[in-house]
Amino acid sequence: MCECCGQDKDIYLPQLATVNKARMMNGTELYLNLSMDAEPLDYKPGQFVEVSIPGFGEAPISISSSPTQKGYFELVVRKIGNVTSMIHKLKIGDKIGIRGPFGNGCYPIEEAKGKNLVFICGGIGLVPQRSFINYVLDNRSDYGNITVLLGTKCHTQRFFHSELRQWSQRSDIRLLETVDEKDDCWQGNVGVVTTLIPKIESELGSAFTFICGPPVMYKFVIMALAEENVSRDRIFVNLERKMKCGVGKCGHCQINNFYVCVDGPVFRCSELAVAPEAI
Repeated sequence: MCECCGQDKDIYLPQLATVNKARMMNGTELYLNLSMDAEPLDYKPGQFVEVSIPGFGEAPISISSSPTQKGYFELVVRKIGNVTSMIHKLKIGDKIGIRGPFGNGCYPIEEAKGKNLVFICGGIGLVPQRSFINYVLDNRSDYGNITVLLGTKCHTQRFFHSELRQWSQRSDIRLLETVDEKDDCWQGNVGVVTTLIPKIESELGSAFTFICGPPVMYKFVIMALAEENVSRDRIFVNLERKMKCGVGKCGHCQINNFYVCVDGPVFRCSELAVAPEAI
């Protein structure tokens, strides 16, 4: 059994998966619905997979779907390099390699039961958070109030439009959105995601708060939460952006004594007090 991820299978050998659905969600994000050709993928919210294209390499991609969905899993891939550019060329029926799932630091499914939950997402940071959000919605009676704060750079970069619309129409989840840049097509809040935090200050004291987004966002969100006297023990950060090999061997994601891919990617903020560069 692998000491890194607790799996019996060869952690370096990709397994084949088939593309069931593929569509562009905006100018840079590709949505993929996949199913494993052999055993189904057994994963937890917060875990990720290594996606490989023969001859081009592999890239760590967060799983965006909830494990309550059976028979398939979902990824959202941003086009930023050679591997992701090839992933963007995939069509329905194509085969790709999948290693994983990886990550031992997942969302605290059991500890969060009965708690109010606040998700703060910046842009593509919605992708891994969506896995836990939908898990909670599928087990709604186990959790308290749910609030999602979503910030996007501009109106055209928003994605999961129909799903966000469904969330906004539900009575058991509160969604607040903002965009950084003013647009005639956007009638909502304008400003960075931290401008939404004062709107929910009464909810923060008793909630577990989960943060995921671009690197620059973490510092300012945590500062804003500190101003609302939110304990670092109740703040969780997803550092999935720092990973590479997935199994703690390359050292790319090392933060002091932590390997993000093995010990995370979800960390309690208080655990990272010795590693301020992580956030």
